[in-house]
Amino acid sequence: VQLQASGGGLAQAGGSLRLSCVASGRTFSSYGMGWFRQAPGNEREFVAGISWSGSTYYSDSVKGRFTISRDNAKNTVYLQMNSLKPDDTAVYYCAADLAVIVRTTRHTDIEYWGQGTQVTVSS
Repeated sequence: VQLQASGGGLAQAGGSLRLSCVASGRTFSSYGMGWFRQAPGNEREFVAGISWSGSTYYSDSVKGRFTISRDNAKNTVYLQMNSLKPDDTAVYYCAADLAVIVRTTRHTDIEYWGQGTQVTVSS
């Protein structure tokens, strides 16, 4: 599976951004998809996950502000980020795995990664 993420950029606190990740190479609908993020000096952490059937999972820090979705016809997963905070500043990575990606999934468990896209939120 090859993953291509896009949509990062600069936003003000309280603003919104939408990330996209297009997958190719294998049967997209069979994979659990997710987003992780990594801020400087920190480990890569789980942000959101979505199963092949559409069940969603979020970290406590983004629940209620971020929404993950997928369009299997377009082989694409999205992360809608609203009410952004400076603490959301990080490189965001798209992830794919045959297992469902949930809150307890470690970044070392993930089989496929996208290249990362920078999100910067100014105060």
